[in-house]
Amino acid sequence: MTSGKSDDAFRTISEVAEALDVKPHVLRFWESKFDEIKPMKRAAGRRYYRPEDVELIAGIKQLLHEQGMTIKGAQKHLKENGIADVRALASGAQRQKPGEGSSEVGLAKRSKLEAARQNLVQARILLVGEDN
Repeated sequence: MTSGKSDDAFRTISEVAEALDVKPHVLRFWESKFDEIKPMKRAAGRRYYRPEDVELIAGIKQLLHEQGMTIKGAQKHLKENGIADVRALASGAQRQKPGEGSSEVGLAKRSKLEAARQNLVQARILLVGEDN
């Protein structure tokens, strides 16, 4: 962020909203939907976001706006994959799960799915007949 602050400095809701190109009310809404977003609040209720909060929010924005997930879908992704995975989305460096990322693995899965589809087509022909 280019606000003139240290990368480790806390940010106000206005600074985070500007940096991530979202409205402050959207950040407050996301706080109500994602328990993992926990900014510090001062006595007057002013929010201060830590750098890791900003990364998490950026990852949630990626899930919602770039990947087109619903709130429930993003909540499920966060619960299943963890905060670190969602933070990694912010930098574009999503962590890979074992067995993912290789095109050979993708091709093997695709081949198995195609074979299963062919088996289902053959079973349908046997049960219903070719005319239907």
